[in-house]
Amino acid sequence: MGKEITSRTQDYSQWYIDLVKKADLAENSDVRGCMVIKPYGYSIWEKMQQGLDKMFKDTGHVNAYFPLFVPKSMFEAEEKNAEGFAKECAIVTHYRLKSDPAHKGKLMVDPDAKLEEELVVRPTSEAIIWSTYKKWIQSYRDLPLLINQWANVVRWEMRTRLFLRTAEFLWQEGHTAHATQAEAIAETEQMLNVYAEFVETFMAVPVIKGRKSEGERFPGAVDTYCIEAMMQDGKALQAGTSHFLGQNFADAFGVNFTNKEGKLEKVWGTSWGVSTRLIGALIMAHSDDDGLVLPPKLAPIHVVIVPIFKNEEELSKVSVEANSIAASLRKLGYAVKFDNRDTLKPGFKFAEYELKGVPVRIAIGPRDLENKTVEVARRDTKEKMVMKIDEVAAAIPKLLDDIQTNIYQKALTFRGQMTTTVDTYDQFKKVLDEKGGFVLAHWDGTAETEAAIKEETKATIRCIPLDAKEENGVCVYSGKPSGRRVVFARAY
Repeated sequence: MGKEITSRTQDYSQWYIDLVKKADLAENSDVRGCMVIKPYGYSIWEKMQQGLDKMFKDTGHVNAYFPLFVPKSMFEAEEKNAEGFAKECAIVTHYRLKSDPAHKGKLMVDPDAKLEEELVVRPTSEAIIWSTYKKWIQSYRDLPLLINQWANVVRWEMRTRLFLRTAEFLWQEGHTAHATQAEAIAETEQMLNVYAEFVETFMAVPVIKGRKSEGERFPGAVDTYCIEAMMQDGKALQAGTSHFLGQNFADAFGVNFTNKEGKLEKVWGTSWGVSTRLIGALIMAHSDDDGLVLPPKLAPIHVVIVPIFKNEEELSKVSVEANSIAASLRKLGYAVKFDNRDTLKPGFKFAEYELKGVPVRIAIGPRDLENKTVEVARRDTKEKMVMKIDEVAAAIPKLLDDIQTNIYQKALTFRGQMTTTVDTYDQFKKVLDEKGGFVLAHWDGTAETEAAIKEETKATIRCIPLDAKEENGVCVYSGKPSGRRVVFARAY
């Protein structure tokens, strides 16, 4: 199969783009900066949605939907949030087109249809949601309010890359309201843990949980928690964020409640989200030069069965056994594809499903029928084994579990190899340039030092790890005292 995928080591960026397109995950849209998510790519997103949605609901959250458009004055209400997203906002100024008298068949903006107030196409939904919460919250009995929405958002990006950064993307955003600061902080931490569990358990990607520095914090948040993942090129990727908003949005929108003592108090808030960027993380964390490597828990197809045959009679006999195997695996809840197309050779099919990252491939032909065996190949290690037909249904679940575990362990080992502790700025720069990965270094805690390091090296503070041990040292850049190491990296 002519996959024509650029080698990872030759050009990682082109390898990623080739893989997204050749594996039929997504393609560039005719709309600049936007993407078309193709059925196979969308089926991975659906799997992610299903896993996350259950975790949200298990922690007491419910889904709702809020408008795509936000009145400009409402968007401006929380100043830091508005300023933080201002450069990425798309604005609706008119509500009608009309025929252009100067150009037949063309349309022009109707100057008489100018909106009284311009509308921002949501880059995030805090403004519209907190303006709604003002109507919903009057008493302590209305709290906590635990709401999530699955939606699209628009951030007018100049440099785009499929899944990782597009002008429009899909995501979920949770927005919660609480009676006390402690409850809101507990919610923020809980959702960070939900994200970490999902990314590690479903995506098989190990993450570091931490806090963002003030310079990297979400606009309008008091504190931002994050999970940071390592990609195979040694760059970091922010896989999810959870924000403690304090009372900033309650202040901006006048969201108050009467407490049990009858006194008026301001509400405490949180917001948290992950997006289709997770698909980009999934690709970059595990895949190879032959295609995707998908962890079974997110694979649209768990097992593909490829028949080996020379004529219709052989296909007919093989199909009976193949369909029986497929049925037994489907009963166990697995997605199985029996590819009985007679227009393509088995070798082509093998390469196609390797490209698409299907975890397990079963090949069965006339000789296998005689021996009552099948050939089973696993995508992660390329290992092939012969298995008795009557043992397949019992063996595949364990094999898929092994694949899931192996993919995670491989990523964990790689992250360990790509994590370096440094004590001087020369070491810091040398590691970034020659090795990459996570660099654990002392930082003096100032925005000036953080900005200078970013300017000089393109590395940012990915997070201050939640489990960071106290360790007296000196900042690698300024030489000033530091009480712990933080995680630096170049990132997507």
